[in-house]
Amino acid sequence: MLGAGVGTLGSTINPFATVIASDAAGVPFTNGIMLRFGLLAVCWLACVAFVMRYAARVKADPQLSIVADKRESNETHFLKGKREGDAPVTFTGTHGVILVIFAASFGVMIWGVSVGGWWMAEMSGLFLVAAIVVGLIARMGEEEFTSTFVDGARDLLGVALVIGIARGIVIVMDAGSITDTILYWAEGAVNGLGQVAFINTMFGLQGLLSFLVPSSSGLAVLTMPIMAPLADFSNVDRSLVVTAYQSASGLVNLITPTSAVVMGGLALGRVPYERWLKFTLPLLGVLIVIIMVGLSLSAIA
Repeated sequence: MLGAGVGTLGSTINPFATVIASDAAGVPFTNGIMLRFGLLAVCWLACVAFVMRYAARVKADPQLSIVADKRESNETHFLKGKREGDAPVTFTGTHGVILVIFAASFGVMIWGVSVGGWWMAEMSGLFLVAAIVVGLIARMGEEEFTSTFVDGARDLLGVALVIGIARGIVIVMDAGSITDTILYWAEGAVNGLGQVAFINTMFGLQGLLSFLVPSSSGLAVLTMPIMAPLADFSNVDRSLVVTAYQSASGLVNLITPTSAVVMGGLALGRVPYERWLKFTLPLLGVLIVIIMVGLSLSAIA
């Protein structure tokens, strides 16, 4: 989840965040790309160091894991009853072919979304076909295939319910005009500020709005037409506002409980939300400092 989050935070040509926000701000999406590359590299290194430090500590003492108390139930769930000391599974040519199909499915999905105009229906069809092809290659019988498929769907049922609840919170906020009220207040908060103060205040406001609107494309369409023109009065390039928006959105969407990715991912990984917060908060502090330094230096450059 940290890997996906830092990729979104420092995304350079993300069509659902960078491109949509740049279009709404009236600037080419390539403007500011070097700063985004820099933020991506530095934040990625920070995440790698954070994860590897945690991994080394847990390797030395498994009780330091944030889910140490769930080890037995997690082994039962993820290993399907296998234990340390059992006969290892031999990697075969069939496994290799299945992994290639798995990777190719994501390649086709990326092409479909970015070029072919695909969305949920097409992606669902792609993975359903991929699952059937994998079942045929693995020579699974009809009963084994359907049982395995249903077991996988059962694991995702709780995730689907969590995503539905998270989406419901957003709908309530939109229907009650809560988001519009906060956006109106945010516009007044950044008006007339200096360059450094403006861009860092913008970063903070986008973080707040990202908490309320977890959809990156929705937030871009909602805020950029209002916030980007304000940058002209503070002599800040509009592309920097786009970077502040996507950085804040990527950062907050690592932890916001209204994000389907966060809640769904935690449900799949069987990690309680409060433990995820405890785990990520120190890293979030480091990432915030990195982003604010990058935005401030670019604002005065």
